[in-house]
Amino acid sequence: MGTEDIYSGLRASAGAIEEELIALRRKLHSYPELSFEEERTSDAVAEWLNGLGLDAVRRGVGGHGIVAELAGSRPGPRIALRADMDALPIREETGLPYASQVPGVMHACGHDAHTAMLCGAARLLADRRDRLAGSVRFLFQSAEEINAGAKAMIEQGALEGVDEIYGLHNLPTLSAGQAGTRFGALMGSVDQFEVTVTGRGGHGALPEQCVDPVVAASAIVMALQTAVSRELSPFSPAVVTVGSVHGGASYNVIPERVELAGTVRTFSPDVQEQMPDRLARLAGRIAEAYRCTAELHYIRHVPVLLNHDDQVRRVEEAIDAVLGRDNRIEAPPVLAGEDFSVYLGRVPGCFFWLGSGPETGAEQAYGLHHPRYTLNEGCLAKGAALLAAIAIRNEFPDANLHSDNKKRSRS
Repeated sequence: MGTEDIYSGLRASAGAIEEELIALRRKLHSYPELSFEEERTSDAVAEWLNGLGLDAVRRGVGGHGIVAELAGSRPGPRIALRADMDALPIREETGLPYASQVPGVMHACGHDAHTAMLCGAARLLADRRDRLAGSVRFLFQSAEEINAGAKAMIEQGALEGVDEIYGLHNLPTLSAGQAGTRFGALMGSVDQFEVTVTGRGGHGALPEQCVDPVVAASAIVMALQTAVSRELSPFSPAVVTVGSVHGGASYNVIPERVELAGTVRTFSPDVQEQMPDRLARLAGRIAEAYRCTAELHYIRHVPVLLNHDDQVRRVEEAIDAVLGRDNRIEAPPVLAGEDFSVYLGRVPGCFFWLGSGPETGAEQAYGLHHPRYTLNEGCLAKGAALLAAIAIRNEFPDANLHSDNKKRSRS
């Protein structure tokens, strides 16, 4: 059987199980679970996997995560495929018949779809294990939304022996049936900061007897923007956002302290490394100018998501074969984060976008994390076939379906 026959067979088989994938995704969508609470989701995944004859299915990895193994018929690399399973604390407003039945919790990022796609890929590959060189490890991960699941999975051995890793994320602003790849940095780092500004409280009518942390905190919010606009090159994109300000409980009382919280996003590991010192200096010295003190608590979540060139080419070849070259685009970088970056810091791999939006472009597509976010379920079978294709083409180590890709450099 030739390479093209393999891909044609994957497309056809994925189409044959499309209704099952839709039913699984809707089941997960109706009962979403927050990070590290994905027990019911894990049960559904385990039920699907247990009928496939896999070599091992290990539960409870990194929370409610599942690690499953499928050995091929010949020696070769171990390829990991990952899907995330958790939902968000958002009240769903789609009005769909299978909308969330859990108040205040919604699959507004499409992790239910990612889980269904990887379940589909597991079945496609299990049916073709005699055509598979090496092995495939399926990672169903908890707690991506809080940037904790990948670290927890790794700590419990999910990457041991893995040679390469691949993952995808649906994108509702890209039509279903299309996919986007990028060499190098695709998504930003994610850090969190908290600043406590302390002064001396008192009566709002007697400010001279107080040291006002509200005024100092306001100046710090403005000054933090200069950490990007005046201290970084415009060719080193970064964002500092203050998303939370808390201080005081009455209109006529100057509080003792004000608490700020926000996020830092960058595309450069070097810039990410330098940001804590920048923020501490700015906050501390601005606070001092107002006779206050400022204490910075800086929390590193995940690094920049840096794809590896050889693995990007591998994904591009699979996309071209499964979806068609005309349906592959170069993805623009985004400063949103993904804890898949933690895996990529340990083994080579690639993370890419799979379109999940309307195919005609006539309908409005709500973005990720929106209470009216919806997903074009036509992407489910395509995603399953694509993930399977990335792994199964290990049988053709010398295949060079698109030699022009080899000439591309990191962009």
